[in-house]
Amino acid sequence: MEINGVAHIFITAGDFERARTFYRQLLPFLGMSCVGDTEATYYCVGGRTGFGVHAPPPGRGGGRFEQGGVGLHHICFRARSRQDVDEAHAFLTGIGASIVHGPQDDQYAPGYYSILFEDPDGVRLEINHVPGRGLLNEDGPRAVGQALGYGA
Repeated sequence: MEINGVAHIFITAGDFERARTFYRQLLPFLGMSCVGDTEATYYCVGGRTGFGVHAPPPGRGGGRFEQGGVGLHHICFRARSRQDVDEAHAFLTGIGASIVHGPQDDQYAPGYYSILFEDPDGVRLEINHVPGRGLLNEDGPRAVGQALGYGA
């Protein structure tokens, strides 16, 4: 068996209205189409995946994301070009998103170029571009393992 991508990702927001306002801007910008927008869920599809935001259950609102805790670390959307990453940075700056780092080259794969930002609950989001075969090139898996400190 070989999977065909990630079908969908759902997150639970601490402040659903703020999160929905943010994602109503971000996801359509990324080319995703809204297929569900209710008082408790916002869900878009596009780019061979779905991304949804749920309201917290009663009594559980107000929490914030803690990167490094058990569970999700961050979500990365793949862009088709470096220019798309730059365009996303300009868009995110324009809507007042919390930018962790602007467009930069990184060592995770040959040509890796990304931005890192947060949603209103502090969920870390990334948009990256990796040209060609990325980690599937001849030295890719070994190089990324070394860059992340996993050894040879």
